[in-house]
Amino acid sequence: MKLKIDNDALAEEFFEDSLLLGIVAPVKDYQFSWHLNQLLGFDFRLNNDLEIKLAKKQRTYFFAVYAYTVPSVTLNHYLYNNQFDGEYLLPEFKHLDFLWLIKGDVLNSVELKELLTAIRSVPAVQLVMEMTNEKIKNKQHLIF
Repeated sequence: MKLKIDNDALAEEFFEDSLLLGIVAPVKDYQFSWHLNQLLGFDFRLNNDLEIKLAKKQRTYFFAVYAYTVPSVTLNHYLYNNQFDGEYLLPEFKHLDFLWLIKGDVLNSVELKELLTAIRSVPAVQLVMEMTNEKIKNKQHLIF
């Protein structure tokens, strides 16, 4: 008997109680996370255990993931680099530099609006958009 992993079910479970933002900010990931930490009082840190590895065209590509857990609530923020050496974590969104995944306690509309406004205030940010799961073809690439 062969066991098959149901990637769709896995992705659905992973993205339950989550929100995904797409960000255009043509800066290095460590600069972007530093700005976010300064402006928002967050503590994004590079998490090498969460790094996404994709094998394409006989090469391996590594996509950095920064993580921040909000103290005293069930809320985690993950900042993915969407590009590595000419490859994209989500090829259908090549224009995006970063993907921001929020998991756990869902933000209410006021909190979300405040967060989007704060992200837009980062000097390098050109665009922030909320992404719907239906539009993401390769969402399994975001699962760590």
